[in-house]
Amino acid sequence: MTYGEACLKGRKMLEDQGIEGAADAWYLMEDICGISRSFYYLHQRESMPEEMRQAYFQAVDRRCLHIPLQYITGRQEFMGLTFTVTPDVLIPRQDTEVLVEEVLKYLKPGMEALDLCTGSGCIGVSLKHYVPGAEIWASDISQKALKVAKKNALGNQAEVHFVHSDMFEHIHQKFDIIVSNPPYIPSAQIPELMPEVRDHEPVTALDGSGDGLHFYHKITESSSLYLKEKGMLFYEIGYDQGRAVSEILRENGFENVTVIRDLAGLDRVVAGRRK
Repeated sequence: MTYGEACLKGRKMLEDQGIEGAADAWYLMEDICGISRSFYYLHQRESMPEEMRQAYFQAVDRRCLHIPLQYITGRQEFMGLTFTVTPDVLIPRQDTEVLVEEVLKYLKPGMEALDLCTGSGCIGVSLKHYVPGAEIWASDISQKALKVAKKNALGNQAEVHFVHSDMFEHIHQKFDIIVSNPPYIPSAQIPELMPEVRDHEPVTALDGSGDGLHFYHKITESSSLYLKEKGMLFYEIGYDQGRAVSEILRENGFENVTVIRDLAGLDRVVAGRRK
């Protein structure tokens, strides 16, 4: 079997399972076989080594089970950096880059920021990478997630302080900025998610309880105790949660509450300043 034939077969196998096959078939070949596009185009009519072929179709078989591509390759690009991902953490998404970009407008060297519910560490590590003079803390309730986050900080040469904590339980200082991408999907919507998300990503990082607003209430109610005067609170939100989360901030004494939209024009970030 040639490289070209293997890629075409991989594409068909994926499409038969309702997966958009062209891109994933190529990404798996690139990752598993360690080849570039230029190599592929020059050698696509050449026979594929047997060991490589077996490894490639094993990966395709896993993707056919709707295991996310990133869990197979073990990595995801985010904010121009490469992050390790495992089933213990959510896969970093482009939507979350909007959140990081908004925080970067305020974060300055010498400031202290907390990334609450850090997961893979993509937010905190990115903030430290782009503002190396800032002090960044990152916390999560999951020890397994923190292990991944620490690996990502090391891999991206970002000195982030990690804390194992259920929300603010083990946080003992105040910050200029608190940022969080908490679980925000209403519980009833979890079974309706695409299988890659529903069956493989950690449900504790997705489920925001009944109306999806549980963690926004919980974090906001306590956040003033951990924010310096005029400190900023930033959230990623679901596309239909802008008004509700904004009201939660206002009810808890935040001012200058703003909703920021993503590239698709959907509400994606809510930010507010402590009075």
